Amino acid sequence: MSPDPVYTLADLESWSRPAPSLAVLGHPIDHSLSPPMHNAALAAEASSGRHPADWRYFRFDIPPSDLPRALTQLQARRFRGVNLTVPHKVMAFDLVKEIDFQARICGAVNTLLLTPVGWHGYNTDGYGLAAAVGENFGRELAGATILLLGAGGAARGAAVECLSRRCASLWIANRTREHLDRLLVFLRPMAGGIPMRALDDSAAPPEGAIVVNATSAGLRPGEPSPIDLSLLPQPAAVMDMIYNPARTALLAQAERLGVPAANGMSMLAHQGAKSLEIWTGIPAERSAPVMLAAGRAALEQPT
Repeated sequence: MSPDPVYTLADLESWSRPAPSLAVLGHPIDHSLSPPMHNAALAAEASSGRHPADWRYFRFDIPPSDLPRALTQLQARRFRGVNLTVPHKVMAFDLVKEIDFQARICGAVNTLLLTPVGWHGYNTDGYGLAAAVGENFGRELAGATILLLGAGGAARGAAVECLSRRCASLWIANRTREHLDRLLVFLRPMAGGIPMRALDDSAAPPEGAIVVNATSAGLRPGEPSPIDLSLLPQPAAVMDMIYNPARTALLAQAERLGVPAANGMSMLAHQGAKSLEIWTGIPAERSAPVMLAAGRAALEQPT
């Protein structure tokens, strides 16, 4: 995919680049599309004269045990901003100085901004979901019936965004009922009267729901869909957060049933564009199309 090199904590500790730098941290990180996407957006802004040409975005493979040290080093080297991916989004929550309100509700951060007092944490995943649903389906989360698949960290962020935007109702399906019930308990204080239910044999959402897959089911070749769409009343749309492979079993079934469907590439582009806006002020609406094109191009490159 991306030709961008993968750096380590040792590289960071000897980092001497004086120009503004941005980074993504994960473990593993070699699959990340963030560097080609962000660098394409930065290059487009620089070529138009709207932003300095010396900003660059890098990726670092940082094991969980090294995350505190890495964040300290990034601050010391004056990195302007950081993205966090698996497994660091929740771990970093207690390591940053300040937390944005939305990120605090989610209990996870995916974007850090360097401020005079230290790192300020944000979570742009929910914004990415809402923007992707609007772009792909012309729909708003507000007033929509949502069927959310999953009860992990990604599902929590999606659920918080749906409730924050006042969806009509939120249904949740998960393989492990204990985890599902735990998520419902967590969400209840912020529901504000919005009906929330677990999907089970006794009840299903009405026709016209937006199905959002926040599980990892579909990442591996031949892996089955997390749900059989034919057992549901006709959904309005299916949004799969997975972007590689581009066509999961869930999306393939949606296409067979004539249900509008989209993978997670546009969500990735929009959440990344929002991160870039936080760091640079470049409007997310302007950089998202550039990031989307760069991400798709990077996926098409031979590994």
